[in-house]
Amino acid sequence: MDRDAVLTAFDEQIRRRPESGPGVEVVRGVATTRVVAAADGWSGVTWSDLAGTDVDVAISAEVAVFAAAGRSWEWKYYSYDQPPTLPARLRAHGLVPDEVETLMIARISDMDLHVAPPRGVDVVRVRDETGVDDLVQVHDQAFGGDHSAVGRSVLADLADRPGAGEAFVAYAGATPISAGRVSFHAGTDFAGLWGGGTIPAWRGRGVFRSLVSHRAARAAAAGFRYLQVDASADSRPILQRLGFVEVATTIPYVMQTDPQ
Repeated sequence: MDRDAVLTAFDEQIRRRPESGPGVEVVRGVATTRVVAAADGWSGVTWSDLAGTDVDVAISAEVAVFAAAGRSWEWKYYSYDQPPTLPARLRAHGLVPDEVETLMIARISDMDLHVAPPRGVDVVRVRDETGVDDLVQVHDQAFGGDHSAVGRSVLADLADRPGAGEAFVAYAGATPISAGRVSFHAGTDFAGLWGGGTIPAWRGRGVFRSLVSHRAARAAAAGFRYLQVDASADSRPILQRLGFVEVATTIPYVMQTDPQ
């Protein structure tokens, strides 16, 4: 895989042209691309290139837009974004760095799309509210916190954007033990993996690997060439063994905005 070529395509196809939908406004400027979503949707800056610009003016403009919209948001920073001083300037404007993740990309044709789950485990596509509830339950146990907003987003996609992606839950008998989603970016080469997690009692048994393979197979069937994921430190070694390549690190710089 040509890392530089794939990263250029990722920037142009995904970061600079994020998908819109009901209640989502995408603004593509010269130096930034901004998403402002309603309710539970993700809001933030997906792409930036502030080299040769007044960085503080550009950041202040984004802060003002999201404050006026009453949205909490994040500036999605990647390690190759310019200028090199951008992280320090974001912090100076009140944005707080969250956990570092690794942008990993795999060519789907290089992946094993037939990794079976452990015996007694079935991977089931989420199609209704019951499945969504099980997905949220897994995320709460796997990651901690409250993931009800993710559930509402999945339900909204099932109703309004059925082609935007698919969600899956792995069950041991009737017990949900792992879950994850795959997003389909129409008109691009990239599908994306999101939220893959397994409850503690089932980790280390191959459920996560199977769930990744299952979603990769769905992306292949939909005609996508690459699969991208923002990987945690825990999932990175597993993904490497499955054919993913590290291409950058990424940090969300977060600002909580009080609703108007």
